[in-house]
Amino acid sequence: MPLDRTILFNLVTSKPLERAVRALPQGEALAWQQASRYVAGRSADDALRVVERLHRQGVAASVDQFGEMVTDRGVSERAARDYLGLAGRLAELPPRTWLGVDLTHLGLHIDPAACAGHLAAIAEALPEGRRVQVGAEDHASTDAVLSCVLDVAARGLAGRLGATVQANLHRTPRDLDRLIEAGVHVRLVKGAYVEPADHALPYGEPTNLAFLRLALTVAASGAPFALATHDGVLREAVLAAHGPVEVEHLFGVCPEVVDELAGRDVPVRVYVPYGHNWFRYWLRRLAESRGA
Repeated sequence: MPLDRTILFNLVTSKPLERAVRALPQGEALAWQQASRYVAGRSADDALRVVERLHRQGVAASVDQFGEMVTDRGVSERAARDYLGLAGRLAELPPRTWLGVDLTHLGLHIDPAACAGHLAAIAEALPEGRRVQVGAEDHASTDAVLSCVLDVAARGLAGRLGATVQANLHRTPRDLDRLIEAGVHVRLVKGAYVEPADHALPYGEPTNLAFLRLALTVAASGAPFALATHDGVLREAVLAAHGPVEVEHLFGVCPEVVDELAGRDVPVRVYVPYGHNWFRYWLRRLAESRGA
């Protein structure tokens, strides 16, 4: 893995950097001016306005409140209540609107059983036909994330769940088989975390080939899935082989591609994040735009 990618990843996930920028005169305001390209807003209402706008363009959305690696039980309980409120509001929104969540926001590392209870309650509160997509986290959290998803799926809620699998992780083919067997919707990504070599493939061609193999596997299974990638070569290769597979994009990243895909009747879903913890998310998007 190139050293520059590792350095840049560590920089953009740095809490001291965030504190330093926010402390500068006008630092937060200037950062927000740039971040607002990738962030729907600070409130749920901001995000839902974006959802309606995307719907008018023929594009679906998944709404996510920023938050991960929570170590305070009060914060995780509050996040669960916020998600239950969002789940109730989906009935007022276009039918292809889903939720997105990172399980460490719901306290996965504090109390796994309580986290599973939160996820189950959110899934149960969804209107018929909607899902809550569980996001990918670093390799150290992957086993706990998978266990939680499978636990909740086994409660009769598989049809209301989505899970994210990362092509770069060595474990993913086995994880994918378990998710397919459980009937959980799969979102396939390359993997955005800088991971140790004993857990993950190198960034670049090895990960790209793994992505294609996994896409072929899940497509052949008949399980519901989506490609979450901005890599046009990978996307078009899978679309050419399998037809209009759903494609997922991040809000603000290559919006012209979203419009082009929708114009070709390719189903598109955009990840719409909101909340006050936007700073490091923005830096991640900025780093990716620089090739990291």
